[in-house]
Amino acid sequence: MALRNAAVAAAGQWTDPDDGIRYPSGEVHAWERGRNETACGLSLSRSRLARFPHVSWADVQPESGRHAEEVAAVCRRCAAALGARRDDRGWTRTNPRP
Repeated sequence: MALRNAAVAAAGQWTDPDDGIRYPSGEVHAWERGRNETACGLSLSRSRLARFPHVSWADVQPESGRHAEEVAAVCRRCAAALGARRDDRGWTRTNPRP
């Protein structure tokens, strides 16, 4: 499933006090508009995920920092479905075996 402009579905939401727009919080998943499931295969209604069609997937990445203030976790399977690299691990080997 190749998603070019994926939106966001999330477990929670928060409202920005400055502009009154709601943004995702908690665990976020990639979601294609017009479908009832995330990129990793979760059903939106059964998982009780809120849809955020006005927020793009790139905006909730921790590196961007744009709308990622309240994001606790990014779904690894959704990130992989959208082309995240496998070698982008959060750990490094400090003492390799000979």
